Formats: sequence, C-alpha cells, structure tokens
Amino acid sequence: MTIIPKDEFNTQGRNGITRRRVLVGTGALIVSFAIAPHVSAQPQPAPPAAAPEPPQLPGSLNDARRLDSWIRIDAEGEITVFTGKVELGQGIKTALRQVAAEELEVEPGEINLVTADTGRTPDEGFTAGSQSMQNSGTAIRNAAAQVREILITEAARRWNVPRETLRAEAKSIVAQDGRTIGYGELVTDQLLAVEAQPESLLKSPDKLRVMGQSLPRVDIPGKVTGGVAYVQDLRLEGMLHARVVRPPSPSAQLQEVDTAAVEQMPGVVSVIRDGSFLAVVAEGEFQAISAMRALQQAARWTEQPVLPDQNNLQAFLEATKGDIGTVAEEGSPEVTGKIFEATFRRPYQIHGSIGPSCAVAHMDNGQLTVWSHTQGVYPDQEAIAEMLGMDIAQVRVIHMEGSGCYGHNGADDAAADAALIASAVPGRPIRVQWMREDEHAWEPFGPAMLTKIRAGVGDDGRITGWNYELWSNLHSSRPGGAGNLLAARHRAQAFAVPAPRFNISQSGNGDRNANPLYVFPNRRVLWHYVPETPLRVSALRALGAYANVFSIESTMDELALLAGTDPVEFRLRHLEDPRARAVVERAAEEFGWSSGAPKGDRGRGFAFARYKNHAAYLAVALELELERETGRTRVSRAVAAIDSGEAVNPDGIRNQTQGGIIQATSWTLFEQVTFDNTRVTSTDWSSYPILRFPSAPDSVEVHVIDSPGQPFLGTGEAAQGPTPAAIGNAFRQLTGVRLYDLPFTRERVKQAIGV
Repeated sequence: MTIIPKDEFNTQGRNGITRRRVLVGTGALIVSFAIAPHVSAQPQPAPPAAAPEPPQLPGSLNDARRLDSWIRIDAEGEITVFTGKVELGQGIKTALRQVAAEELEVEPGEINLVTADTGRTPDEGFTAGSQSMQNSGTAIRNAAAQVREILITEAARRWNVPRETLRAEAKSIVAQDGRTIGYGELVTDQLLAVEAQPESLLKSPDKLRVMGQSLPRVDIPGKVTGGVAYVQDLRLEGMLHARVVRPPSPSAQLQEVDTAAVEQMPGVVSVIRDGSFLAVVAEGEFQAISAMRALQQAARWTEQPVLPDQNNLQAFLEATKGDIGTVAEEGSPEVTGKIFEATFRRPYQIHGSIGPSCAVAHMDNGQLTVWSHTQGVYPDQEAIAEMLGMDIAQVRVIHMEGSGCYGHNGADDAAADAALIASAVPGRPIRVQWMREDEHAWEPFGPAMLTKIRAGVGDDGRITGWNYELWSNLHSSRPGGAGNLLAARHRAQAFAVPAPRFNISQSGNGDRNANPLYVFPNRRVLWHYVPETPLRVSALRALGAYANVFSIESTMDELALLAGTDPVEFRLRHLEDPRARAVVERAAEEFGWSSGAPKGDRGRGFAFARYKNHAAYLAVALELELERETGRTRVSRAVAAIDSGEAVNPDGIRNQTQGGIIQATSWTLFEQVTFDNTRVTSTDWSSYPILRFPSAPDSVEVHVIDSPGQPFLGTGEAAQGPTPAAIGNAFRQLTGVRLYDLPFTRERVKQAIGV
C-alpha cells in the first residue's frame, strides 16, 4: 500500500477541509451529537445518498475553495493576495505577485501579498519539496483569472453590454466606448465569496506581460539595508529576552539546579524549570546570556553513551533492522556485462543557518501569538496548542522570514521555546534567540545514508541491469504533534516522540530520486528503512536526493568508462524524455563540453537529474581544481541548465539554482557532523566548517529553459543531487580515482591520491 508522507499530506491538505473553510467557507454553525442506540420495531429510513465529490480544483485551491480565501479587493480597489506558503529566500513573494498581477491585469507593485498566518491565510501545510509555485502559484493564478472574469461579468451586467466587449486594465474594467469602472466599485455584496471553478480562462503565453520577466525581488532591500528583514530583527514594545539552557547531550536529564544566585542577577525576571527544560528571562539580551551561562554552571545532568561510532556509520546503518521497501522493480534483478559495483556513504549534516533560530511569543489575556520562521504555521499551531493544552483557536502563528533555512532547522523548536516561556511569563512579549551551539547541536540533522550499487553495461554500450540499495532513516520529523518539539520533549510531563511511519510514495523521502530516470530494461531499487535515530534527524534540502543522485550519477560516469563512451553522450543514450535531453544538451553546449584528458590541475565533471523524477530538470557541468600537496579542491566554474516549467521570474530561478550549487558544493567538500559516544562535538564554525568566500566558484552560470504554458515544476532543490556527482566525476576525471565517502575532505583527498 502506498502511504502519503506527512509532509506531503500537510501540503496537499486534509481531505480538502481546512480551518479557513470551516471558519469562513460556509458561515454556518455545525452541531453534532450522538444518540444511544435503541431497539425499535419501526422500519428505519434508508440512509441519505452520499454527497457527490466536489470537483478537483487546481493547486491548493482544492484545499481552500473560496476565491476570497486567496484574493480580496476593497472598496478603494486595493488588492490583497493570500498565500499559505512562506518566503525562505527562494523569492516567492516576488513570483506570486507576478502571477496574481498577470491575471488581474495590474502592476505587481499594486499587489499586497500576505504570507502564512494562521489568522489570515489558507492552510497550505509546509513550504517544502519545491512546491510553492506548483501549489500556491497555481492556486493564485487560477483564482486571479477567475476574479478577473467575475469582475468583467459584473461590469457587463451593470452596463448591459456583451462581456466580450470589455477588458480588464489597470484595476478597472474598460468598455469599447471608453467607459471605465474600478475594481473597488464592482466588489460589492460579497461578489468574490464564491467557490472557485475547476477551469480558468488563463492568459495565453503570447499575451503574458508580467510573467516571464526578471523583476527585482521584493525581499532583498531590507536584507541589504539593515532593515527589519528577519524575525531576528523583530522588536516589540515591552519585550523581554530569553535563553534556553540546552542539555549537554541527546540522552541528558536534568537532575538538579540551584537557581537562587541566577535569580538575583541584574535584569533577571524569571528562571523557568519544567523537567529538563531550563530557561531564563531577562530585561536585556546580554543579561539573559549572562544568566544562561551561570545556569549552565549550576545545572547537574546525567548522561548516557548512546551514540554510534562516527567512524563506522555503515555498520550502524546495516545493523539496524527495519522494513525493506521496493522503490522500483522492472525486468530481472540480474546484472550482466561489464560490471561496476560500489558503496557510497553520506554523513549526518546540518542546515547551518547563518542566523541561529529565533522566535517571539506573547501571551495576552489567554491568547498566544507566535512570530516564527517556521515552514508550516498551521502544523506549528497544532503542535504548540497540544504542548500547552490550549484550544487551537487561542494560538496564532505568524510567519516572519528567518536568516537561513532550507529544510527543518531549529525554527519550530525556537517557536515552541518562546511559546512555553511566554505561557509562564504572560503579559509581555518574549524573544528567544538560540545560541550558535544550540543550532549546531540541537537542530534536526540531515540523516546519514548508505547506498550500494551493482550495475552493468553490455557490448552495445547500453546498461544491462541496475541493482540499487539504500539505508536511511525517514527524512522528516516536522511538527504535526507536540512530540516533535524539543521543549515538549524536555518538560516534566514529556510528550513522546511520534513513532515514524515507513512509507514509499511518488515524491520520495529517503528514497527520493533513488530510481534513475534513465531507460534500461532491468532494475531493482530497495530501501532498507532505518527506524532508529540516535541523533535527531529531519528534512534537509532535497531529502534523500542529495545522496541518491550522487551515487547514481557517479555510477553513470563509471559505466560510460566501461562502455568507452563520453559521459554526456552515454546519458543521452539512456534518456528518452525530450525535456531531459534538452537540459543535458544545453548544459554541455554552454559549458563547452569536450571529451579527452584533463587540462593540467583541473578536471571536468557532468551530472543530471530530474528532481523527484517529476519536478524540475537540471544538468550541470563543472570544473574542479586540485592542489595535490594540500588536498584542497575547489569548484572554479559551473554551468547549469534548468527547466522548471513556465518561468515566472527567470532571475529568481537563476538565484535558486546558483544558491543550490554553492550549498551542495559546501556539503560535498566540507560538511559533516562530528560526535563522540555521548555528545555532538561540531558545535561551531571551526568544528563544522562550511564553504567560505575563497573557496567559492569564480562563476556559476545558469541557463533557464522556459516552457511556456507548462505547469510550474519548482526550482529550489533541483541542483542538490547533480552537484556532488559532478564534483566527484570531475575528481575522477582529473585523478583517475573515485571518491565514495562524503565530504571530500583534504585528508580523504590526499589519502585517495597517495599524498
């Protein structure tokens, strides 16, 4: 049975019913009650016929079906568009404005966009999986087109003219005789309080005026001018500052703490202890930090050595017994011909947010408001309400962008910290700022992974068979229950960690992109599910696609060598999808790809994947330079081609792809969590190095292949898998040696080349 994972479930909605639909969709009071069964001789009436299923609507319209859930126009003609998705630096505030402006025939600057807020916006679950444009962008575009047509129809009714003679322009409906009427004059009597329709009269690609243009991103000015850009910048009147004293290790339990001296420190308002949850609240931020350090010294913890051997994660993963799922199976599992066989390993990695997680919460007259850079305001609302035993209607979560994210980092936990502290110190806003060591040691990590492959190529230069196995945890433990929040786990009345549920779905999880898009007759792809998580893990950008595409695309190069074929030509030989072939050919052409020996101390590598096998297509060619004496490697140049469907803001697509290549390069060359048998030891930038400016590529070119009229495919995670494979392939071409263990540290490089 195929089971939809929780992150996809929340993104798609809950059986088409959202809070917004309940609160504003019907305006009706619903009362339900039960009657005890009784014995009766009277014939019972036949049950009523089941209501017909509502028609499927485009994107997230299917979950919040009224047009005014998405678009509202006031009497002055001001247009407000609502999205349940959040800005993470991916530029959707700009792209969603463009989509709405296009269909409403207004300028993007005339759109007021409200992002995820449980008090105002539709419930679109999590902003994850590169689905913002697919789900919210599709919903808003269709809603805007339907609103435009409703306004035209209403103007035609008032003027008693054929609607075909009218057009929308500049927030007005214009008649052939020059008459105009503003949008604000038309939206009376709940004109937009209607259910959306399955079909929309979308503008044709040749008529687009705003979509497809590279407009400046609206989220950038505040970030580069020192404005209020992030939740870290939020300052409310009367706000207090809090810090949490984290346990020293995952197994630690707080035994005792003498708080008397800390309570007397300057500015301290309160010391809060609830089980192993320990925090201090002060008037000033530095006062809170000083008090936190003092509390750390006063606290006594018990710890247990429960962590596996970092130097032998493969043994840990293979020894853990769990279910085995079949991701794909076709033909025979036998592999014939010239055979390549290998094992690839990925360590635990962190999000490494430049700005540590932060949240602000205010408990006022029994109502709790939380400002957070969470990727899911509605799931957070549920989890926080459960943690505090509050009615969900008493909790409001408002998204504010955070400084660095891409995946499930510490944002939700900081929100829970702030909420718990605010409930203990009501009346004044509470700001919780994590410390660097909190972020590095306590955010959910990207899971360690192990992959094994056995593949063959025949005399005709084509792949004969493909056996692929992966070992991995689930890659998502996002809120949806209080047990996924650190604060709730550490309370005296602790919430249990929800049991993970193994599943295989179209979107993938640990198995994301484990099944190659290439065409060959025989394949078997298995996922050995690892249920144990000694280190807390969850969604890191691209989930399992990073390790799986690294393994697959490294193997494609090795098979090309066995076939005596250029690696680009070898890929094209096994690709039938014309859009896949187009990105491969475009990346190779723009890079100036050529076969042959490496040039000096620089190697060339290539890789391709279609994210999730149904989202964006991306191919990348890059140049890698190597200092043999030191083992230092650096990507000097990268050229990518991407097709993510109809391009709304091409520059935004380039931004996302460039960022993905650079981040994946950092993962591949530098990043791994370190730990002993008790504690995480990579708690700062020295012990967890990332790519710095001197190691950044000299150039990263991105060529956007527009697909007008095609669905939005998403962009944000497409580069994560191909990039490490292209780096590994460049190293192989340069040195003749294949690296199998991530990251490619200097020590591993020198060992591989015998220095």
